Amino acid sequence: MALIAQFSTNSFASMASRSDSSEVLRVLRWNALGTRCEVQYVCADDNRACAFEKEVVNWVAAFETKYSRFRPDSLVSRINAAAGRDWVSVDAEMEMFLDLSGSLYLLTQGVLDVTALPLMRLWDYRAVQPRIPSEAEIAAAKRLVGFQKIQRKPGLVRLPEAGMALDFGGWGKEYAVDIAAQIARKHGIMKALVDFGHDLFAVGTAPGKPAWHIGLEDPTHAGEACWSSLAARDVGVASSGDYIRGFTLNGKRYGHIVDPRTGWPVANGCRQVNVIAKACVQAGALSTAIFILGPEVGLKIVQDLMTAEACVVTDWERHQTKGFYRYVVTK
Repeated sequence: MALIAQFSTNSFASMASRSDSSEVLRVLRWNALGTRCEVQYVCADDNRACAFEKEVVNWVAAFETKYSRFRPDSLVSRINAAAGRDWVSVDAEMEMFLDLSGSLYLLTQGVLDVTALPLMRLWDYRAVQPRIPSEAEIAAAKRLVGFQKIQRKPGLVRLPEAGMALDFGGWGKEYAVDIAAQIARKHGIMKALVDFGHDLFAVGTAPGKPAWHIGLEDPTHAGEACWSSLAARDVGVASSGDYIRGFTLNGKRYGHIVDPRTGWPVANGCRQVNVIAKACVQAGALSTAIFILGPEVGLKIVQDLMTAEACVVTDWERHQTKGFYRYVVTK
């Protein structure tokens, strides 16, 4: 959890407070997508605020119902259950999701792959007794991974090999953040900070401030300190790191981010990657890709895009793109 919203009230559900600039700051919090969702926003009209909160909570619930692999009746679970057998009917939204998955797969040189779930299941850091899988198990799982294996026809999708599985967890939450920001704007809300499990989108500015301030957590003191903060306005911000989730066995730590090319957890010295982009889904995809690819290759992808900025914290030093400093808050 490397990103910390630094403009917040102490609400636990939904409430409003008044800032020094006399703008009504409301805070909506609820649990969804396996995390805490929060939207801080400015809205003086109670009816408009109520309509916004109802729509955003309902949209997230419908999104999770349809795309969560943890729900046995979701569309994703139905596709996964039919792997190696049947074609599954899909709607236009799922077609778009698969198109986006392909674009992100190419953008990240293949390391952000929605078919990598077999490898993630092998390295289950949540298990009561985590273990290191055998080379044979890793090789077998890798044979099931590869976005190009997905078979598609108009309105239909099929995973051709039993054991293959889709998981949009690599960027689905970030996509939901972007949609929540769009819903806010649809309701005339032009100042909001959407924060779903510390993946964020800043709409406009914080009340009485030139931007929303986002803390960058110190990976060596997780949950205790920030090493810097960002000023975010009309951008998405996402972070990747393995310093919280993972397990230690025989004195060696294994993080939760798995490189689909090797089948092993990433061990390249990266501790944390922070990305600022025009959309949270792009920031999330890039932060994961950079973490896997390493600072040299990963930051080159960002530099070539010219629509994002990034900073990488490794065991030895920090690396950043040329324009990242423009977002850093200086005292």
